[in-house]
Parts: sequence; C-alpha cells; structure tokens
Amino acid sequence: MLFNSFSFFVFFIVVYILFWMIPTWSKKKYLLLVASYLFYAAWNPPFVAILFASTLMDWWLARLIGKAKDPARRQLLLFLSLATNISLLGYFKYGIFLLENFVTLCAAIGIDYHPRSPDIILPIGISFYTFASLSYTIDVYRKEIHSDWKFSDYALFVSFFPHLVAGPIVRASVLLPQIEQPRLPKPSQIGWGFMLLIFGLFSKVVMADAIFAPFVNLVYSHPERFGLIETWIAVLSFSGQIYYDFSGYSLCAIGLAMSFSFWFPDNFRYPYSALSFSDFWRRWHISLSSWLRDYLYIPLGGNRYGVWRTYFTLFITMLIGGFWHGASWMFILWGCLHGLYLALEKSMIGLSQLKVFPVQVRSVLIFLVVTLTWIPFRASNPNQAFQILRKLMHNSEIDTISMEGLVAFIAILLTLRWHFFMKDSRLEDVFLRVGKPAQIALGASSLIGLFLCSGGNNTNAFIYFQF
Repeated sequence: MLFNSFSFFVFFIVVYILFWMIPTWSKKKYLLLVASYLFYAAWNPPFVAILFASTLMDWWLARLIGKAKDPARRQLLLFLSLATNISLLGYFKYGIFLLENFVTLCAAIGIDYHPRSPDIILPIGISFYTFASLSYTIDVYRKEIHSDWKFSDYALFVSFFPHLVAGPIVRASVLLPQIEQPRLPKPSQIGWGFMLLIFGLFSKVVMADAIFAPFVNLVYSHPERFGLIETWIAVLSFSGQIYYDFSGYSLCAIGLAMSFSFWFPDNFRYPYSALSFSDFWRRWHISLSSWLRDYLYIPLGGNRYGVWRTYFTLFITMLIGGFWHGASWMFILWGCLHGLYLALEKSMIGLSQLKVFPVQVRSVLIFLVVTLTWIPFRASNPNQAFQILRKLMHNSEIDTISMEGLVAFIAILLTLRWHFFMKDSRLEDVFLRVGKPAQIALGASSLIGLFLCSGGNNTNAFIYFQF
C-alpha cells in the first residue's frame, strides 16, 4: 500500500475518521496499532508474524535487561537481542547474497558446489523496524530509557504505519513518551501535517517519478545509446531523483504522524548545500546517519583512540551503512567510498584547500563528488556502472539534448539553487513567512501537479522500500 496510491488514500481517510470518533486515548492507540498491522499486511500478510515476533522478543528482552542487576546477565540479554535481530536481518536480506558469494569462492578454489537456490522473500521495511527496535534494547541497556512500557505501546512504536516500511528511523526515546501520554492534534498540526503530505507526494510523483526517473532509467538501461552531455545529465538527475523520492517519503511520514499529533525528527536538511562530506551526512538520511554514529561509530571507539583508529572506524561504519542499503557489492562500494571521503576529510587532506573557494563553489564540488558516487548505488551491476563512467570521462560523440533531458537538467539546477537558499532554514518557517495567498497558491499548484502526473497504473514504489 503506497502513500501515492488510491488504496492508501481510502485507508487513511477511514482510519482518520475512526481516530476522531473514538473517545479515549487508549482506544485510539489500539486503532492505530491495528491499522498499522493491516497496513503492513497489505504488502504480504505472512510477514506480519515476523514483525510481531521481532517486536515481542525485543520488548521481553528489554524488560529483562531493565530488571537485571548483574552486569554479565545484562550483557548476555543484550547480546541475545543483537543476535536475534541481526540473524533475522541477515537471513532475509543477505542470505542469498552470502550463499552466492560462498559458491563463487568455492569455485575459485576448485570446489564444485551447487546448492539449491533458497526461496527467500525480503520482508518490506525489515531494515528500518529492526534498527528502530535495536535502538530500544541498546538504550535500555545504557539506562537511557526505562523498560516498563506496555506491550501495546511498544508494538505501536515499532509498527506505526507512517514510518514502518521506509523510516525515518524514529527512536523509542522520541516516540514512546508521545504514545504513552494522551494527545489530540491541534488545528495547526493538522494543517501543516497535510501540507507536508502534499509536498511529499509532489516530490515523489512529480519531481522524482515524472521529471527525473524516466530520463535516468532510459540512460542507465541503454548507456551505449547516449553521448557525453546526456549521460552527465542522467547522472546528475539521479541525484535529484533519489533526493525527491526519499525526502518525499520522509515528508509524507512526518506529515501523517503530525496529523495524529506525533512529532518525527527531520530526515533531510537540504543535503546538496553541504560544504563537506561530514556536513552532507548531517543533512542526508539523518535518522540513519545519526543511528550509525550513536550505535556503531561511537561504540567502536569513535575518535577516542588516535587518528588511524578514527579513520578505520569511519570507514567500517560507512561500509556497514552501505551494506545496510542492500545485499550487493555495489552498495558496499558506495559505502566504502563515503567512508574514504570522511576519513580523508578528517585527516584534513584537501579540505584546507577547499576552504579558499567561495561556499557556493565548495558546495558544488561536494555535490559533484556525491553525484558521481551515486553511480554504483544506481547501477544494476559493475559493467553498467563502468559504461556510465566511461561515457562521462571520454566520449567524442556529438550529442543532442532531448526535451526530457533538458527539463531534468533545469530541474536539478533549480534544486541546487533551492538547497543553497534553504541551507540554514526550516521549511515551515519559510512557508509561514510567505503569507496566506502564497501558501494557498503553493498548495493548489502542488495538487494540480499531482493530478496531472497521477493516474493509470504507473504508481511507482519509493526507492527506499527495497532497503
């Protein structure tokens, strides 16, 4: 059930009407819990059992951790939680990948091994709800949050449908206290929440799917047909596509949660205005990058054990961050590249030279490197990535620009300008400053764009659903 589908529109309307009709907060929460499980069941009903079992296991283990006094017992219980979640994620998300690479390794050393291919289907959203659940047991172990939450409240935290399948990765310390206390959305929350939903859908349907995706898909599918200019436009356009696709989903999730009076943290802060790679990761997929920082980078040592250990920890953290995105060497490469950039930046190699440039130039340079690094992320295989890179670096073909390519190029230039303009601003503050007529015009034009670009059977899933 996609946010950009008619079925979700009907689902949300029914749930929202019932939410306002039900008188007590406890019953409202049960409604949201049941609705969230129905929402998840719409993808593949049997996977509801996995979601429920994972939720129950972490809730129970966290309660045991909270009651345990012996440090060794607490560590054992935390290890059980980590092992259970990582094993679950490892089997469903990485099982086929690990088996295929094991077969390749066997062949390389002369062993003829041909196991039956496992029939494993990846449960949607498992990466997101696993990380959210893991943060809870770790925070309980660290004594940063208590463990005496009602199971129904904890189950709603894990499964709440706005963030269930593609984030943001909302932590228990943020959402559970909101779930526990009775709340009712204010008119301002409802209005801004629905506006964020409209902006998010516009980002996905119009910007990502209608403007950027067709040209990106065409060039990546047949790179041999295109010359230098259009290949560059396609590579630049994917930066726009993935940004609008995922930030659009995040805006939808934040807006939907706000319409029920729940607050989610921002997941994007105009990342293409970043002046460094660390600044980029403070602005891109913030819930994941902060999760990796707090639950991986810092526990592995952070910057506490010397410069070389810091570089190694940065590299390993980003490698795991890349692998989190999918069971592919291409994602691992993408993560390793960002780890390398961060390590080099930490060592100040090249960074001091960058500071002599105006901030606009620095921002464009960071954007170009990030854009080139998206190539292994987007490419289906190494050969496709190599073909794209070869076209970018040396191509003597005379190139013409199609109308689709020209529109995409103008859109990415406007996106960069918008990001730099909004670099230190909040969308809500800017929206409130423009006045009522402009607000109405923005909302109306977004709805018109959605109407013109929607319809038919061309509803596309959000890119991050596959992760």
